Amino acid sequence: MKVLVVGSGAREHALAWRLSVDSDVEAVYCAPGNAGTEAVARNVPVAPTDVPRLVQAARDLRIDLVVVGPEAPLVAGLVDALGEAGIDAFGPTAAAARLEGSKAFAKTLMQRAGIPTAPFAVFENAEAAVAHLRAVGKPLVVKADGLAAGKGVVVPDSVDHAIEVVRRFMEQRALGEAGARVVLEERLEGPEISYHVLTDGERFVPLEPAQDHKRLLDGDRGPNTGGMGAYSPPPRVDAATRRAFDTRIVAPVLAAMREAGRPLRGALFVGAMLVRGEPYVLEFNVRFGDPECECLLVRWKGPFARRLRDAARGRLGPDPVECGAPASVAVVMAAPGYPENPRRGLPIEGVERAAELPDVHVFHAGTARRDGRLVSDGGRVLAITATGIDVDAAAARAYEAAGHIRMEGAQMRSDIAWQARTR
Repeated sequence: MKVLVVGSGAREHALAWRLSVDSDVEAVYCAPGNAGTEAVARNVPVAPTDVPRLVQAARDLRIDLVVVGPEAPLVAGLVDALGEAGIDAFGPTAAAARLEGSKAFAKTLMQRAGIPTAPFAVFENAEAAVAHLRAVGKPLVVKADGLAAGKGVVVPDSVDHAIEVVRRFMEQRALGEAGARVVLEERLEGPEISYHVLTDGERFVPLEPAQDHKRLLDGDRGPNTGGMGAYSPPPRVDAATRRAFDTRIVAPVLAAMREAGRPLRGALFVGAMLVRGEPYVLEFNVRFGDPECECLLVRWKGPFARRLRDAARGRLGPDPVECGAPASVAVVMAAPGYPENPRRGLPIEGVERAAELPDVHVFHAGTARRDGRLVSDGGRVLAITATGIDVDAAAARAYEAAGHIRMEGAQMRSDIAWQARTR
């Protein structure tokens, strides 16, 4: 089949790479792609949210399956438009994408379905939200209701800080309309876990769990980011915990979405926190996480495109996803100034040498080619990903590969997968 991947980050590079080595796939395209995807796919210069042009490109290229990477095209109705054109698409409709597109919708759905999550309140008025914070007397987590490119969740360190964030979101419109409504919720304590499943709306197949590292600096310090690294599998997720994810979270939310007339097909990503060993939902995403996707796909064994197409067509089989490698680690190299003001146009050297190491894949995130040189073109620039017999081995190989890459002012954590590393 011919497959079009929509997006331009490391997640999309990983998807394009995995599809390119799939025996069911004859050609891979990526819209718009980046400097890395051009090695495994043909880049198509169409923006991910330009729905009419993406549909036309899929028609012109005679695409059999579209795989949507980021959330914005899903919320914009790309899958709906492709369906009207008779083209299979892996991802939810706009109605189902509301599970990610509105945190208030997701929290209310969880409450109604009895899914474990933190206590919360929703506000459309800044003064009411401020009064609630003062009455509670502790710094609740502040979440913008809409999509905010990874900048819509703030874990404040004081009530005054929480109030400042509320005013910035709701009154100053720092995030545009995404922050016009906010969710204030209790802060949970525990390790965060990323749990993905493939689903056709009724049935689902779990993938291996992973763990992301959101903070910019070692020791989980600094500002939140889109993710500075990830690894799989995390040590705290045993068989009982996986059953809890499946029975207490995944099955109920899929049922609730069907009952709401919003059946969800594609990838469901449960961002959860283990509180005394039990998973509580922090958020739902309706696509693969990034950089978790990179970790999951380098471990994936067996058919890939066929499983995605079966999910898109509502006929996902029960066969479990096999892993070809016991563990993986992805280390993100970010541009100086990230996450607020990343520098672009910085030369990057050594990527080819790093990628030549055994069991290493260097997935491009924010990169471009200018005058024949590879340069930075975004906040997160590369996701250096490796597999190994265990997390220690995978981390050692990923950092060895990262040591070959040079970019002025690069930011990179040195402790990715610290929870599972023994040396």
